[in-house]
Amino acid sequence: MTPQPDPQLGAAVSAADRAHVFHSWSAQELIAPLAVAGAEGSYFWDYEGNRYLDFTSGLVYTNIGYQHPKVVAAIQEQAATMTTFAPAFALEARSEAARLIAERTPGDLDKIFFTNGGAEAVENATRMARLHTGRPKVLSAYRSYHGGTAAAINLTGDPRRWPSDNGSAGVVRFWAPFLYRSPFHSENEVQECERALQHLEDTLVFEGPGTIAAIILETVPGTAGIMTPPPGYLAGVRELCDRYGIVFILDEVMAGFGRTGAWFAVDHFDGVVPDLMTFAKGVNSGYVPLGGVAISGAVAETFAKRPYPGGLTYSGHPLACAAAVATINVMAEEGVVEHAARMGADVIGPGLRDLAERHPSVGEVRGLGMFWALELVRDRETREPLVPYNASGEANAPMAAFAAAAKENGLWPFVNMNRTHVVPPCNISEAEAKDGLAALDAALDAADAHVA
Repeated sequence: MTPQPDPQLGAAVSAADRAHVFHSWSAQELIAPLAVAGAEGSYFWDYEGNRYLDFTSGLVYTNIGYQHPKVVAAIQEQAATMTTFAPAFALEARSEAARLIAERTPGDLDKIFFTNGGAEAVENATRMARLHTGRPKVLSAYRSYHGGTAAAINLTGDPRRWPSDNGSAGVVRFWAPFLYRSPFHSENEVQECERALQHLEDTLVFEGPGTIAAIILETVPGTAGIMTPPPGYLAGVRELCDRYGIVFILDEVMAGFGRTGAWFAVDHFDGVVPDLMTFAKGVNSGYVPLGGVAISGAVAETFAKRPYPGGLTYSGHPLACAAAVATINVMAEEGVVEHAARMGADVIGPGLRDLAERHPSVGEVRGLGMFWALELVRDRETREPLVPYNASGEANAPMAAFAAAAKENGLWPFVNMNRTHVVPPCNISEAEAKDGLAALDAALDAADAHVA
């Protein structure tokens, strides 16, 4: 679709937004949200006619791109048949969505509890774990993001937790593995895995294993930096959970549904099966809000004759579930998961490593599938970040300059702290991906200007 400029309408949209919309995670008077006129595939455009290649997939959820015709049609068909219905009933769209999800989850995660999004999935997974074990504490990693609701934000490791950190009773944090900035002074992945597991066991032993309900991890942490865990780590966490009777929760809200080149990121780690797994975002490409918890047989049995004390008015909403059914079917029919794996291995990964060789601001390239991060630094030797941790204002100027340069080149980047994440739709074409890498190449010159 060719964008048709309409600056007057764009100005009206922006004015109404400024007057009435309260935006998340923002100082309201310091932002100027772009007025978006439309989107299709891997692109969106504004009312001025500027077109952007979206290397963010929205908030890493448009895994099949914008406006996929088969999913749009499924939503329209469902709306014509049954727009909404209460969650206590069995509905075709709801049952089929649950079946298709369970068909793809590992092990015996065959029961699906639907939520409206990822944060509510985490809320309910931790509630299930505490009720299942009768224990109060949950362990989570410092480098993590699990959502913005009450329990989820307090499980989160990043600074967005700090202003609301008044409900952390029962939350204990630990350091997960990250070799590039190892908290364990490791020299290789084997050491990082061993030392991270020992640190985790020491933490739970000193906290008292009998007080710990669950350990929650993002299978591959997303917003925190896309750090694929070293071989053996998730298996080691699974063993610790089994040894101490702890529920193992994997958060696949961002990493799931093809993002890593597998249906779920845990599929990359042979034999590892969590007790609970949260999902959202890519389950229906974000077309209608939907999330959920995939539940193991043992945890489900806890609530076989004991009511589960939780629920949502819109749990398993028919429009959202119809979108999920269509999205999963599209991904299977069009080989989206396999495409993401191939693009990561043959195009995105090699392309980003090539950029790293030519740009001194790139300290590390890491990722898999369509889930990548560039760590931007002032000094490759010392690994000093391009901007300080949680920088804002003038301190964040180098990253702001990089982002502005990317947009000038028609690329909408995902920027977080000193990183840019490369997370386009999983079905992006090879030509589009190469266009994005070229725009990223040009934008990195702005970051290079701040290298020591």
